Amino acid sequence: MKPIQVGLLGIGTVGSGVFNVLQRNQEEIRRRAGRGIEITMVADLDVDRARAAVGDGIEVVNDARAIIANPDIDIVIELIGGYGIARALVLEAIAAGKHVVTANKALLAVHGTEIFAAASAKGVMVAFEAAVAGGIPIIKALREGLTANRIQWIAGIINGTTNFILSEMRSKGLDFDVVLKEAQRLGYAEADPTFDIEGVDAAHKVTLMSAIAFGIPVQFDKAYVEGITKLGAADIKYAEQLGYRIKLLGITKRVDKGVELRVHPSLVPSKRLIANVEGAMNAVVVQGDAVGTTLYYGKGAGSEPTASAVIADLVDIARLHTADPEHRVPHLAFQAHTLTDAMGTLPVLPMSEVVTSYYLRLRVADQAGVLAKVTGLLAEAGVSIDAVLQREADEVGGEGSTQTDLIILTHDTREGTMDAVIAQMQALPTVLAPITRIRKEELN
Repeated sequence: MKPIQVGLLGIGTVGSGVFNVLQRNQEEIRRRAGRGIEITMVADLDVDRARAAVGDGIEVVNDARAIIANPDIDIVIELIGGYGIARALVLEAIAAGKHVVTANKALLAVHGTEIFAAASAKGVMVAFEAAVAGGIPIIKALREGLTANRIQWIAGIINGTTNFILSEMRSKGLDFDVVLKEAQRLGYAEADPTFDIEGVDAAHKVTLMSAIAFGIPVQFDKAYVEGITKLGAADIKYAEQLGYRIKLLGITKRVDKGVELRVHPSLVPSKRLIANVEGAMNAVVVQGDAVGTTLYYGKGAGSEPTASAVIADLVDIARLHTADPEHRVPHLAFQAHTLTDAMGTLPVLPMSEVVTSYYLRLRVADQAGVLAKVTGLLAEAGVSIDAVLQREADEVGGEGSTQTDLIILTHDTREGTMDAVIAQMQALPTVLAPITRIRKEELN
């Protein structure tokens, strides 16, 4: 059978990885796919760099639309990134009857509903395994491997940059700003790390997983997003003393009122496997009603790990290229006509309606009655206390200090309730600094 022909848009770190792995493992891939898969055209603004990467025999152009216009190209791989030109090119490729493979989580989290609808109408596939957790096959697991399950919740470390920073803060006792500079020096963090450290990248990814898990449209605009920039070394140390580690988690959960969709730092019990994921590695925990708890761990970024996911998508398309579109695996796991119905019964909840437990750190005056006043306010609000840790004043501020840290762990309560009681505590004259609030996830 004639090899399936592929056009590659962008040959940076991931693009070169795709080309190299496809070349190196071409025989193995052909045996799995049932036909050859060949990159025959590459588009990149830096034509000289692209030619150096792919060598002779591959057509290199500086205009991506030349690939879309080529009738011999069956699949377009989009590795440009961002929302702008990438969206236009993906929609043009679909309109031209091309299948699309993309690693662009931002594009799909924001414009996925439009893109998947266009692909369904045209009878082509949009595959995006590489958009979430790099080389970990979490999309295929959710769409296919766990299809018998009613997914209950997903919690993931899905941004390697922030996990590296938190791991370094814990192991070296350093503050965020110091570790960020080191992460940038080592290449783990971008020169502008905003998308990573503010949680946006993780939110793009958990938005896609949420849609697949619960059969709802992608709704990034409804996600709650909080990064790690306000975390201090003291909080990581106190969490450790209490038997927890702090991780930036992407969480989506099915509850009675709808779906939770949130990204924020979380205290996770140290005994959980996911709490021990260190460095730039990724991990995703999925809870299903039939299978129970499953854990997926691996490299969430990098040239060849991400290429592994891109090529897996190419193989899937090669296998299903001639199949009836109605009998392919749906883009978001559930049949497209059911998604809108599900959205009506499963709305994404505002953060004020989320129920979880909390870690609170209060810098307070070291005097009698402070603890009683604080715990009294919590009791009046109906917030149950799980544990209290009060540091000696000289531990916090040195000998003769008149300030101390009060750490409180709560049982589950509604976020809106916690917002109100934190405002009351903050107004106390004996509370001397902004209260630190970190959510706590037991992941039972």
